Amino acid sequence: MKNPVKIFILGCSFSASMAFAVQEYDLASLESLALASNRSVLAARDQVTAARFGVDTASAFPNPEIEYLSGTARSRGPAGNSGDSRSATVTQPLDLPWRRTARIGAAEAGLESAGAGARAFEADILAQLRVRYFSVLRREAELINANEDAKLLESVRDRISLRVEKGETPRFELIKSEAEMLNARNSAKAASFRVEQARSALRQAVGSALPAEFALTSRFRDVPALTPLNQVRGEVMAGSPNLTRARAETVRAERQLELERSLRWPNFALKAGMQEDPDMRNSQFGVVLSVPLWDRRTGPVGSAVAQLSRARNELESQEFSLTKALEVAYQQYEIAQSQAQALESGIVRSAEAALKVAEAAYRFGERGFLEVLDAQRVFRAARSELIAARFELASAWVEIERLRALPGGSN
Repeated sequence: MKNPVKIFILGCSFSASMAFAVQEYDLASLESLALASNRSVLAARDQVTAARFGVDTASAFPNPEIEYLSGTARSRGPAGNSGDSRSATVTQPLDLPWRRTARIGAAEAGLESAGAGARAFEADILAQLRVRYFSVLRREAELINANEDAKLLESVRDRISLRVEKGETPRFELIKSEAEMLNARNSAKAASFRVEQARSALRQAVGSALPAEFALTSRFRDVPALTPLNQVRGEVMAGSPNLTRARAETVRAERQLELERSLRWPNFALKAGMQEDPDMRNSQFGVVLSVPLWDRRTGPVGSAVAQLSRARNELESQEFSLTKALEVAYQQYEIAQSQAQALESGIVRSAEAALKVAEAAYRFGERGFLEVLDAQRVFRAARSELIAARFELASAWVEIERLRALPGGSN
């Protein structure tokens, strides 16, 4: 029979290992997590909800005003009667159709502007998340290379140490190799710190729903394919949230100008009242007219005209800026892609081959240690340039997707 204590310990160990298992994420899952749990995104959606209730406010009819007075009537003559006196009045302001239409139209345009603003904010959040996501992949690639460099220099230092002990190599090369090894170790340690900083920045972009310990499933070179420029240009001009917001702001300014101009006309209200005293009861019905005699609303109308001009100018500016930003992002993508392909297919491979040749020649005593170090520096520089080019490629893709701002962060 098995020991029950041992079984319990093994069960606890298995449960602990399952509890502390590192969860893996890809870019799509991180985007979904950020859109669902990021507090800034939720706050932007609350603003849309507030704008939706603003439409309800604009659609509401004015409330009636009810006035009731009660008192005592005393006669000042011998023939008069004394007693209680009461009066009640109901006033119903009229919501004129042209004002109501303009007011609701302005509120609906505000709702559309708020919705577009929320989508633009989500696109900015996703762009920030994607940049930090690729930054983590970049720092992890740099850490892998730094660790490989440190291990390589350690092995070279060990070989040089053996040669120094045998008297085949001067001690200067051992000192030089130890210095290079220490520099490589420091570089690896600094790369490890940069990885932790990048992971913290990514968790900050996603939100508290992302655990402190996580892993990314993608590789650094896994940048999604790019949509043709003509198609993306049409998508941006038709559905960009920034353009949608600018157009909605223009419509709202137009409706607000209509509303301010309509307020120059008289206001109407229906009024009905009843007055009762000891001698008689009076019933009245009429119309209350508010005449805009002194205040012609010159200030509000002028302000609305200026706001409309501002909205139209901002719309044209947004259209021009988005078009140019999209073209620049595509150019940056093509430049980074050509650099990455040139480095990956030619320069890095050539530098790696030269390093292997230098190491082999050093092992056979045909070359010195300094030539091996030079070959290693060239190889490290080429790999660093390749990592930087891939990150620039990913950054250009992120900028293009930010300008597209597809709903939900989908590609």
